[in-house]
Amino acid sequence: MTQALLDFWNPLFEARGVFIEGAGNADARRRLAAWPDWPGGVLVLAGPEGCGKSRLAEAWAAHAGALRLDPLRPDIAAARSGPVLLEDVDRGFCAEGLFHLLNLAPAGRGVLMTARTRPAAWPAGLPDLRSRLNALDVALIEAVDDEILLGVIEAFLRARGIRPPADLAPYLVRRIDRSVPAARDMVERLHEASAGDLRPVTRALARELLDDTAENLDLFEA
Repeated sequence: MTQALLDFWNPLFEARGVFIEGAGNADARRRLAAWPDWPGGVLVLAGPEGCGKSRLAEAWAAHAGALRLDPLRPDIAAARSGPVLLEDVDRGFCAEGLFHLLNLAPAGRGVLMTARTRPAAWPAGLPDLRSRLNALDVALIEAVDDEILLGVIEAFLRARGIRPPADLAPYLVRRIDRSVPAARDMVERLHEASAGDLRPVTRALARELLDDTAENLDLFEA
């Protein structure tokens, strides 16, 4: 009889990804901490998928008491009463509504937006909005570096209830794509592979999943 394994997965990890502080997001954290003294009352957090934009934005919204609005259908009247958060703006927005929100930002004590790209790359049919977007203050979050990726992998392993040997996470950092989704996928694969045969999650198991043909290189690694 196969032993049932408890599912330790934390839904928050699946929904938003884990956030690890590091050099790549230090500037974004510093800019957020400067609220409400943002230029024009607006800040854009821009960076690739899984870099931590949403986690940073959620933390700011909780601190500032910000209202989360839909970029496609923003409630302009509600935005007059306080700071607002708009996520994934580069995936679509109401041009007229966004223009009004930007005008209200100083009086409303702030507008924070998240996106994968800079505002200068967003399509805007209104000439006045185009000039406003080009001038917005942007905090770039860099692609995941080794320090952050290592922390992300270790956090995902903990979320799965896995206690791996100390050499596993550094091994994975050198071999998977440099992104949070890739780290999450690798931990899921390790969890699933270990569940059937109750195998320990080790570097050997990871090597099998990665089909690592360059294992001989490890002989020269510390």
